[in-house]
Amino acid sequence: MSSNKTKRIIETKPYITWDILEKLLPPEWFFSLYPTYLASGIRITKVSKDYKYIRVEMNLNFYNRNYVGSHFGGSLFAMTDPFYMLMFLKILGKDYIVWDKKACIDFVKATTENVYAEFSITDEIIDNIKEELSQKKSIEKIFPVEIKTKSNQELIAKVEKTLYFRKIKR
Repeated sequence: MSSNKTKRIIETKPYITWDILEKLLPPEWFFSLYPTYLASGIRITKVSKDYKYIRVEMNLNFYNRNYVGSHFGGSLFAMTDPFYMLMFLKILGKDYIVWDKKACIDFVKATTENVYAEFSITDEIIDNIKEELSQKKSIEKIFPVEIKTKSNQELIAKVEKTLYFRKIKR
């Protein structure tokens, strides 16, 4: 892929379909309609108006069970996949590039209970990123996410998401 095409893709807005759906639906519905989430039973249950908090839930169903009847690891991982990137894109705006760069999951305990994950970004984190990007071309940051049972908040998996940030020079 040529660098011009890559640059064009990186700096463009989301696909037009996403743009339209986002304007018509509440964010919880908009994100939950993503085919990957529909297919695995993942629901986005809370999105704050400023995109600084998101809660994602997944109930155990026949289509997201593994061979031994507990949650399929891929579905647990999918619960955490795009949210920090999407949150930062919304918060920082179109003057910044944000990409998921790396992720690591540590499966702590198998479960057949319903699970959830929460994503939270503070003003301090946002300010630190902007400050670092005023001094460097790009940075990477790691954000932890815990997947827990809904009934007693028992830890099921720990995920570390590494995000890449860059300020666009216009």
